[in-house]
Amino acid sequence: MLSGFMSAFRTPDLRRKLLFTIGIIAVYRLGVAIPTPGVDYGNVELCLAQTSTNAGFAILNLFSGGALLQLSIFALGIMPYITASIIVQLLRVLIPRFETLHKEGSEGQAKLTQYTRYITVGFAAIQSASYITMARNDIFFPGCSVPVIPNDSWNVILTMVMTMTAGTVFIMWLGERITERGVGNGMSLLIFTSVAAGFPGIVSSIWNSSNGARNTFFTAIVLLIVIAAVVFVEQSQRRIPVQYAKRMVGRKMLGGSSTYIPLKINMAGIIPVIFASSLLTIPQVIIQFQGTDPSGWVVWLNDHVARSSAPLHIALYILLIVFFAYFYTAITFNPTEVADDMKKYGGFIPGIRPGTPTAEFLDYVLSRITAAGSLYLAIVALVPTLLFVALGLSNSIPFGGTSILILVGVGLDTVKRIQSQLEQHHYEGFLK
Repeated sequence: MLSGFMSAFRTPDLRRKLLFTIGIIAVYRLGVAIPTPGVDYGNVELCLAQTSTNAGFAILNLFSGGALLQLSIFALGIMPYITASIIVQLLRVLIPRFETLHKEGSEGQAKLTQYTRYITVGFAAIQSASYITMARNDIFFPGCSVPVIPNDSWNVILTMVMTMTAGTVFIMWLGERITERGVGNGMSLLIFTSVAAGFPGIVSSIWNSSNGARNTFFTAIVLLIVIAAVVFVEQSQRRIPVQYAKRMVGRKMLGGSSTYIPLKINMAGIIPVIFASSLLTIPQVIIQFQGTDPSGWVVWLNDHVARSSAPLHIALYILLIVFFAYFYTAITFNPTEVADDMKKYGGFIPGIRPGTPTAEFLDYVLSRITAAGSLYLAIVALVPTLLFVALGLSNSIPFGGTSILILVGVGLDTVKRIQSQLEQHHYEGFLK
């Protein structure tokens, strides 16, 4: 591993990309610490010390790198862009125009990217207005004795909304610059940075809790096991062999080669977990708006749905993850389209007839792989949460399976990208 890092920095082109990526990440972390105009940062620090954070807001704060509850200019983080990207992909099913653009190559992808940016701005404006309203109404910091926004005139609020929206657009621009001129996927690396930035504070909270040494030991063991399982499954593939028939093109004989279709066990990535987590934070937000005298149905919602250790919450979490795993896989992988492309170029799966039988076989295999992948996602998402509940830390530790999936998945992808560039320069890389 150390020799791989040394080789990476000895390569001029790769060294420039790595330093550029590190510089962009440094700019991003600097923006997290800059408060939005109109926010009293001293009062925010006082409120953070006085009150306990709702679990739903704690997770959102983790994904923003701590910027949300500090009401900084990067309070929204990159999540509006991620949400917009997912929605654009889902709209390919509903709007034929989007599917046509997706098939047009680079020009169509550029238009879809532009649509994603427009939707991101809209989401950022709506979310910033919502978060500012929550901060003004003491929903972020219930029971805090000082106001975090002393002047709530319309021009101050408008300035805050515009600043937070501009902050999200700037983060989006930073991520695109990393993708173009740096190493790895820029948006993923920024999320990775946000989650990793909160990790030292989480370790400190576990260590300072009652039975801190025991809790830290058990947490470290379980997290290592989960990380090893995530690495193993994320690297796993179901390889379907494909044979191409020989054919004459002019005077040349083409084809006759064999390859395979790599189907990952987890085709949907972390999208199902993010969708499920987002939907299950809605009851927590509803409860926060009810005040000190909630209705009976709100009390039931808090006891059976919002509480992470409740059996109904766990059951809904698992069902939502399985549903979104199948749904997102069906959108991103079309067996009929793959079968048609294979037939067009003379490819076939040994023992399976081209065309419709091939599509049915791919769908058969994919549905069973997705079943295993969705259960794996549910287990990884729940194990850290259940561990923290068992240790009595569920209310203070927002770190969970989603965070582990992000850290491990993005880390593996970035290392693979560096590895491929090192191999081009004939260096020994990270992976033996």
